[in-house]
Amino acid sequence: MTTIMEQLHSWMKSKENEHLEFKEAKNGFDSDKLTKYCCALANEGGGHIILGVSDKQPRIIVGSKACSNLEKIKSDLITRLHLRIDVNEIYVKNHRVVIVTVPSRPIGVPIQYEKIYWMRRGEELVSMTPDMLKRIFYEGEPDFSAQICSQARFEDLDLEAIKHFREMWMRKSGNGALKNVSDAKLLRDIEVIVDKGVTYAALILFGKRSALRKFLAQAEVIFEYRSSNITGPAQQRIEYTQGFFSFDNELWERINLRNDLQHFQDGLFIWDIPTFNEKAIREAILNAVSHRDYREAGSIWVKQFPRKIIIASPGGFPSGINPSNMLWKQQPRNRRIADVFNKCGLVERAGQGADRIFEESIRQGKPLPDFAHTDEHEVVLTLDGQIQDENFLKFLEKIGQERLASFTTEDFLVIDLVHREQPIPSTPSELKIRLKHLIDLGIIECLGRGRGTQYLLCQQYYVLTKRSGIYTRKRGLDKETNKALLLKHIRSNAKMGSKFNELHQVLPSLSRDQIKQLLKELKTQGLIQLTGSTKASLWYPGI
Repeated sequence: MTTIMEQLHSWMKSKENEHLEFKEAKNGFDSDKLTKYCCALANEGGGHIILGVSDKQPRIIVGSKACSNLEKIKSDLITRLHLRIDVNEIYVKNHRVVIVTVPSRPIGVPIQYEKIYWMRRGEELVSMTPDMLKRIFYEGEPDFSAQICSQARFEDLDLEAIKHFREMWMRKSGNGALKNVSDAKLLRDIEVIVDKGVTYAALILFGKRSALRKFLAQAEVIFEYRSSNITGPAQQRIEYTQGFFSFDNELWERINLRNDLQHFQDGLFIWDIPTFNEKAIREAILNAVSHRDYREAGSIWVKQFPRKIIIASPGGFPSGINPSNMLWKQQPRNRRIADVFNKCGLVERAGQGADRIFEESIRQGKPLPDFAHTDEHEVVLTLDGQIQDENFLKFLEKIGQERLASFTTEDFLVIDLVHREQPIPSTPSELKIRLKHLIDLGIIECLGRGRGTQYLLCQQYYVLTKRSGIYTRKRGLDKETNKALLLKHIRSNAKMGSKFNELHQVLPSLSRDQIKQLLKELKTQGLIQLTGSTKASLWYPGI
């Protein structure tokens, strides 16, 4: 179990973010300012304020005289913010550190102090924007797609769209009895029609064009094809202002009309990979339909280019979701719609389904899904269809399709990170677990220990791609060869002695700890000896 001291040292290594704030506060900290920071942290999901620690990295503990009366501070904060905020102190080598723990605001309720809803913008405390406040207030409202459209009637729904959904549900469930259920009963069974009337989910999924124009005109998907990024009229534009189940297949077919095949060869075999993966594109469109904010006036846009597709949907991410946690945290904005998609097999669960998009992109050697242009007003997803590394595809094929089918999303992410020579993040912890699993399978290799640990794809990848020399360089020389190089350098400088920094220059790819271990082994063998015990110490050949 992590102690508060261990937690403090972990925080000190972390960057400041919306959940963590450091202040030196050596001689004190203004009570009003502390309240504003607590207000801002609560509005952004809760977190910690650490007083008595420098805010610049590498951080040091300087001690603080702030909050001398802890009980009074806690009482004042509760009175001002109506939140139970904990304030505790610990001593580290006689330096006092104050830790203020702030809970998240209640769902749908922003916190204010002095009639201002505070948030942080870099080092500043500022008032929350109207858009951010609106999103918070919306959190407390019920699922929009489950609400009743009082003027809508069953006659406003498209029977062909209902038929299409029925066939999909039968195919997924294997329940042939659904064929004999009336349309009205079928929609009641999936709760898009209830005793009080027709829900907005029914209109969004099954509504006729005339009904959507009348009751929910923004529930449309606009498709455009452009041959380049040059502004001006699109080569093709189609507006789908109708229930989703009446155009879902047609939309994909339009995209597929311009879905070029990319060729690459593996020995005598020639592979064709489509620029746009059907599973990934369909999943991205499903996400846009089930997670957009239908209270916003904008439409969903699907913009196709020769090598990329951009899908934009109004409303920004649902509360608590962002690009860094979207694969592991689910918060469907329109749960009734997501549940219907789940029933008929369009999605595997009533969640975000982003994992499928990431998996398919990695499987086909394409760039990861890009959310760089997303903001508070809309989610913008760019899917680049250009294959980046044919050799990586060959490597995945050698792993085997049966084996790949058992891989988790985390497995694919870890392999992709190692392939792109990116560090493996500590969050979520599952990535580290899967990394060990892939090492055990021999798909990834581990070099070194501790902070200097590096990872690379196994030797088979470099053999397949005819780059064995690169593997040897990355892998480095074996231990005995490394020891021989160190010994050779020490012997060639026998008169003057060798400093540690010089030995690090001999093997720059190794960490300091790895070199120390090699020197220790050479010393144990009696081949070298050390004179001195400071940074000026020197290594000499053994006697």
